[in-house]
Amino acid sequence: MKTSRIYLDTSVIGGCHDEEFKSWSLGLLKDFRMKNYIPVLSELTFDEISKAPEPVQKTLKDIIEFDAEVLTIDENALILAELYLERKILTPKFRDDALHIAIASLADVDVLVSWNFRHIVHYDKIRQFNAVNIENGLKTISIYSPREVTNYEE
Repeated sequence: MKTSRIYLDTSVIGGCHDEEFKSWSLGLLKDFRMKNYIPVLSELTFDEISKAPEPVQKTLKDIIEFDAEVLTIDENALILAELYLERKILTPKFRDDALHIAIASLADVDVLVSWNFRHIVHYDKIRQFNAVNIENGLKTISIYSPREVTNYEE
């Protein structure tokens, strides 16, 4: 059976240090440690985390040690993110959120996880992202919170 590839946006990594989200974020890290899932990160994640407090940066380093796959930001991802913005799914202020979706969509991950309920883990937004993906010959992307994906609560 194929191991699912799970793309983490920055909120999940930060969520390991937030009382509201810690239990499920750490549970997802346990899933990675136990090889239940393959963590997928991107250059964008590294850029965003470089501005975060040291404990959050250490969590990113821990995830890398779970044989994380790291995706690059390429021209196709930038173009797809711009299509999301042109469709007004997100505003230019949230370009990085659109870029996370684009990178994950193009990499054909099994699931993108996020705690961003306003711009990413939102029924209408997911439908709109997927409409753009289908129009551009891509598969739909599944988007959930870590709570819906992890097998553990820490």
